[in-house]
Amino acid sequence: MPMKTLVVEDEFTSRILMQNFLARYGECHIAVDGEEAAEAFRMALAGAAPYDLICMDIRMPKMSGVEAVNRIRKLETKDGVLSTNGVKILMVTSVDDPKEVVGSFHALCDAYLVKPVNKASLLEEIRRMGLIA
Repeated sequence: MPMKTLVVEDEFTSRILMQNFLARYGECHIAVDGEEAAEAFRMALAGAAPYDLICMDIRMPKMSGVEAVNRIRKLETKDGVLSTNGVKILMVTSVDDPKEVVGSFHALCDAYLVKPVNKASLLEEIRRMGLIA
């Protein structure tokens, strides 16, 4: 079954690279900030076609990735979905700060990769999450 992915990234080149890479595994949408991400997730959930994976940058304009993850997890809870059964969220960022990592996991992300993202590491995380074989 193809994977449905949302890439959330404010930097154009990173966004296009991630989208092009992940599109080979299924439908891949993009959002340029946390607000767009939360709205795209809400619409997908309401349409009974939720995302399988969200690749989320941390530092973005309007709403940070951590804030967006918190909002997404609240939407899932409201819909009766536990975070362990919900969308898999992979934080992808240039921030290599232990406080940011802890904050991301506190917001219930599933994994964390530091940019520049190595395709092998990305695939390894997605496989570990059980989204691809």
